[in-house]
Amino acid sequence: MTLSIFICEDDPKQLKYMESVVCDYIAIKGGGAELTLSTSNPTELLNYLETHPCQNALYILDVDLQHEINGIVLATKIRKHDTFGKIIFVTSYAELSHLTFRYKVEAMDYILKDNKEEIIERIKECMDIAQARYKDSALKKDHYKLKTGDGIRNIPIDEIMFFESHHMSHKLILHTKSTRIEFYGSLNEVSGVSPDFFRCHKSFVVNTKNIRFINKTTREIEMINGAIALITPKKIKDLLEAMPK
Repeated sequence: MTLSIFICEDDPKQLKYMESVVCDYIAIKGGGAELTLSTSNPTELLNYLETHPCQNALYILDVDLQHEINGIVLATKIRKHDTFGKIIFVTSYAELSHLTFRYKVEAMDYILKDNKEEIIERIKECMDIAQARYKDSALKKDHYKLKTGDGIRNIPIDEIMFFESHHMSHKLILHTKSTRIEFYGSLNEVSGVSPDFFRCHKSFVVNTKNIRFINKTTREIEMINGAIALITPKKIKDLLEAMPK
């Protein structure tokens, strides 16, 4: 899967520079990544993630964005949409690096703007590492590890139809081909587990490989076992693009 790269930087010149670093390296590598969004407005980035769930992303963020949402806070909000995304901070303020630990955003790197050559090399290195880690994790995730009251179960991803919100807070229902399992978790975390999982509704994450039919009129997704999940209209186009060809 392609690595989606996001940049959020308030300085127009620095923003253009970051864009050129990323795009030049993508061209050199011959693909495998794309600059999905480059903006000076953190709200624009968050709005994008609301409607375009990401499963393999790298975020390059300035810390001081001259906005009510600074880069550290932006990173914490990104984590609510993308649990496993890689985050890099590129900033002029070395003394703020400790905030990444206080806010528990698990940054991949913290790069100072005072050395352009170092910025280039470290961004390229982070792009390589992000792609390599994702490929490695994707190979290992042919099973979904599920913690229940009875212990830990490994569910083959091919057997999973969809995940559904439970009426009880912080609880989910996993629908497989032949059964359903209740457990504690969040749909945000689930959607990042496999490239085949897609958040199609506030209450559903579906396995794109097990979809039989999408009814645009009733806004329902029929799975191969006949089970039904719901989809919001604005997610239909993205789901059709995400489904195996």
